[in-house]
Amino acid sequence: MTENENAGVVDFDALMKKKKAALFFKRCFDVTASFFGILFLLIPFAAVAVAVKCSSRGPVFFRQIRVGKNGREFRIYKFRTMVADAEKKGMQITVGGDSRVTGIGRVLRKTKVDELPQLFNVFAGQMSFVGPRPEVPHYVDMYSDYQKNVLRIKPGITELASIVYRDENDVLAKSEDPERTYIEEIMPEKIKLNMQYMQKMNVFYDIYLIFRTFAAVLKRGEK
Repeated sequence: MTENENAGVVDFDALMKKKKAALFFKRCFDVTASFFGILFLLIPFAAVAVAVKCSSRGPVFFRQIRVGKNGREFRIYKFRTMVADAEKKGMQITVGGDSRVTGIGRVLRKTKVDELPQLFNVFAGQMSFVGPRPEVPHYVDMYSDYQKNVLRIKPGITELASIVYRDENDVLAKSEDPERTYIEEIMPEKIKLNMQYMQKMNVFYDIYLIFRTFAAVLKRGEK
């Protein structure tokens, strides 16, 4: 690290000790909210499942290995928004206008409804409502030792970085090399934002970011 970079280094050992109470109440919120969220959304879940199944060949859910807290891998759940075996037909990131995305998938992605099955990941303790979005092992392997500090907390359904980079797919679509742009430009900035979140995280800040996520989705839906 350069001298300027060292000036912004965070002592994450001390930070995690300081945030013990915040993390406890954060988990209490996650368990309660995910439990009632699952109950409330059971019928909408069924309706979306039927729509996904009828729209294209393949399973209802998309399951993928992601890296969670302390580097532990887990299986994330989403409603499938792409054609079957999409990972074998392209990159592990999605760009705007990606031909692998189905018709119903575009709607689910735009409204973020495809992310809702992650409520089960939250209830199971693998994820939180708010936290760094979990990456696939391929990208986590590229993290520096310092960047790996974002793995000290549970990944989330939403995050500050997702709000700031809500048009990420459109940006990548304009790049001649989308994956390189993601790795060299977007991913490092997202990690910085996630580290900023970790310094501020508490239940009230999480609720604030959840409402900001809803607002961002509504704004995108108006376009």
